[in-house]
Amino acid sequence: MKLLARIFLAGLVAILPVAVTMVLLWWLGSTAEWALGGLLQAILPERLYFPGLGILAGIALILALGILLRAYAVRWLFDWMGRLMERIPVVKTIHGTVRDVTRLLSGDIRERFGQAVVVTLPGTNFRLVGFVTREDFEGLPDNLGGEDTVAVYMPMSYQIGGYTLMLPRERIEPLDLSLEDAMRYTLTAGVSARKDNDKP
Repeated sequence: MKLLARIFLAGLVAILPVAVTMVLLWWLGSTAEWALGGLLQAILPERLYFPGLGILAGIALILALGILLRAYAVRWLFDWMGRLMERIPVVKTIHGTVRDVTRLLSGDIRERFGQAVVVTLPGTNFRLVGFVTREDFEGLPDNLGGEDTVAVYMPMSYQIGGYTLMLPRERIEPLDLSLEDAMRYTLTAGVSARKDNDKP
């Protein structure tokens, strides 16, 4: 029975990521077709509508939003909405996780974080993964940081929260992982990550 259970779990682990991805894509496509397709079907002549037009309209809207986000006012509005969501319990956890995953996919993480590092807690062998966010403290209060200080963001697993620590430079150790893999390692509690040069 235990052997059958292990075989079943191995099959489940293999199929679950593919199944979840396919279901998510199907849900996004069907939702876009239902919402936008229904709207287009109501306003367009029948001969101009075809199945899948709602999905195409959804892609076009996302592209248009990406262009509009280059404008300061639109970007400020979305940043304000993001800050508002970060104040709502439960919502902030979901929003934070989705935000970080999309940043991983879009490469935005490279613009927000510097090097991935390992921080060893004082008096212990415990180590945490962090990301350098600031190395220059010019213009900030003197007790916040100096020439030999770096700001390191320490995210918590599954984006429950995190801390920004001001640390002496000698207390951090460079981590031989890409930013994407280091963030993935942290957000999944160490379950998922590997070096780029280990990928097939």
